[in-house]
Amino acid sequence: MYDAIAFAGGGNRCYWQGGFYDVAGPALGLAPSLVVGASAGAWAACYSMLGFGESVREMVVHGCSQGVPNLDFAALRRGGPAFPVAAMYREMLGEVLDTHAVTRLREPGMPDVLIAVARPPRRLPLSLAIPLGILVYQLEKAIAKPVHPRGGRLLGFRPDFVRVRDLESPEALVAALLASASVPPIMPVGSVAGAPALDGGLVDNVPVEPLSAVEARGGRTLVLVTRRYARLPQVPNRTYVQPSQRIAVGQFDVTRPDAIASAYALGRADGEAFVASVRSGEGAAAGAA
Repeated sequence: MYDAIAFAGGGNRCYWQGGFYDVAGPALGLAPSLVVGASAGAWAACYSMLGFGESVREMVVHGCSQGVPNLDFAALRRGGPAFPVAAMYREMLGEVLDTHAVTRLREPGMPDVLIAVARPPRRLPLSLAIPLGILVYQLEKAIAKPVHPRGGRLLGFRPDFVRVRDLESPEALVAALLASASVPPIMPVGSVAGAPALDGGLVDNVPVEPLSAVEARGGRTLVLVTRRYARLPQVPNRTYVQPSQRIAVGQFDVTRPDAIASAYALGRADGEAFVASVRSGEGAAAGAA
């Protein structure tokens, strides 16, 4: 039905994608040959292809129910990291993506999974490129509200895609996923292939570039965004799906397990609605809500 699927970034909003795919994947028999994700969307892509959606939801909800603050002043005074989310995310990735999971993701029958990262501008020091890139991204999303921002590219950020099949260990996969979500100072600077790598959203948090070749061959693609947009792009052979309502959870918030559970539940409900629309012949239209 869909030859390729893109999972947009969005931090905790991406648990909506997990719920959506948990329903739509089996119901529609989705078997894409290519899957690409940015930031937490790359994580959602991996666990969704493995069929781990529900167990990941339970793990996240439990982890965010332990009273851990978003900003740990005590740790900061001790010289430790101020934002616990980075360590919590790393621990979860390491627990879920063990040797068996990585082996499965690399099997010939699985989709070719790509993790989007952003390479920093060549002519800017990293200490300047990072805050400038984040500022431009936030301003563009707040003012122009494009589905596909352009500011990062204009600054010199370059897209790069890490192929999961090329990663031979759980540690390498975890490192790539952490790099794809790298937003200093909350999430530390990542490293892929010995070079700095940052959140893929600094180029485009809706990573559709790899889909173009599939669409050019007549293949159909599905793009799962995590924000509500007034207007979705109209692209031949491409279907955009957005949440039916705003997902009310902070990207890095580890204090609201109920909001994360609600995001996943909304994804399941929207997945059911999408399945119904596809079966009735309406879901093939690009821009499905």
